[in-house]
Amino acid sequence: MNRIATKLIGAAVAAILASGAMAGNKEVAVGLLTQGLAGDTAFIKEHVAKGYIQHNPQAPDKRTGLLGFVEYLQTLDTPVSIEPVRVLAEGDLVLVHSAMKFDGDKVVFDLFRFENGRIAEHWDGIADAPATTVSGRSMLDGPTEIVDQEKSQENKALVLGFVQDVLINGQGDKLPRYIGDVYYQHNPQIGDGLEGLGKFLGYLAENKISFGYSKVHRVVAEGNFVFVLSEGQIGGATQGFYDLFRVAEGKIVEHWDVIQPVPDSMAHENGMF
Repeated sequence: MNRIATKLIGAAVAAILASGAMAGNKEVAVGLLTQGLAGDTAFIKEHVAKGYIQHNPQAPDKRTGLLGFVEYLQTLDTPVSIEPVRVLAEGDLVLVHSAMKFDGDKVVFDLFRFENGRIAEHWDGIADAPATTVSGRSMLDGPTEIVDQEKSQENKALVLGFVQDVLINGQGDKLPRYIGDVYYQHNPQIGDGLEGLGKFLGYLAENKISFGYSKVHRVVAEGNFVFVLSEGQIGGATQGFYDLFRVAEGKIVEHWDVIQPVPDSMAHENGMF
């Protein structure tokens, strides 16, 4: 492990990184979250591009905007802390799934795009971590080890097929093609298995709440994990859908997510996607 990882992260996070294909980009992404946001501006200046493109609706654009946002975080009574749980990478993208303490307990998906060794772009989805969930699981627990590296593209195709057929086209009859007897759910409002998913969709239909995905924007697949950033609507309001799936033996067996509304105004003109 290089000097960034050994200097900036503890043993637990180092183990998470080591569970997948080691890459400098992963270490830099984790370093930004655990060190940069804690006030290490030198780290930001070294590892973030000047033209950094921001998609968090509340954070200003460019590296100067990020530095200003970090400066603001240091004025808060309670420091922001982030604990990465899962880190996966594909090409120039790195996805970090974390627990965050910021005005309460949060769950965050941070997606970074690298260019010439530096972080050039950032998307994220943030949600409150509830005390209880329908399945009894938290929004973060479950397996973290990345396995089946040779199946990354096969698993990506499976998950994208599910998103396109079921979530975008509404072809519920195709669910058994993608989900089998085992399906562990971490969305706080949905139970396990096809039964839990069916009850949730039935609730939406019964209450005439429109729901649907419309477009996939970004995908990161590494081994048995596939992350998909999509756009869609719930009840007529545009949402960002941040979905992480775990695949085993050709079926989707586990799901984590964050759903974040798209606000009417943002601190930049880049949009959330």
